[in-house]
Amino acid sequence: MSANPEQAARQRRRRDNKRKVPDSTVPSPCLSICMMDDASTYCEGCFRSLDEIRDWMIMDRTEKLAVLAQLEQRRDDAIGI
Repeated sequence: MSANPEQAARQRRRRDNKRKVPDSTVPSPCLSICMMDDASTYCEGCFRSLDEIRDWMIMDRTEKLAVLAQLEQRRDDAIGI
């Protein structure tokens, strides 16, 4: 059984030993409203998944920007736009 794309990306990040300094150029979208929505499985404040929240500090700039690009659509979906 193969891992889903999110799990595969997480495994790649963890295997990547070349990165010595975490990326700090992209600020976290955390709003300190940390409650997970059971239906969507996203945080009600920042709209990230648990995996995205946990891995934020080890993501590179490109990965963080990719997550940020998804957040607007997740917000719109949450409010029914």
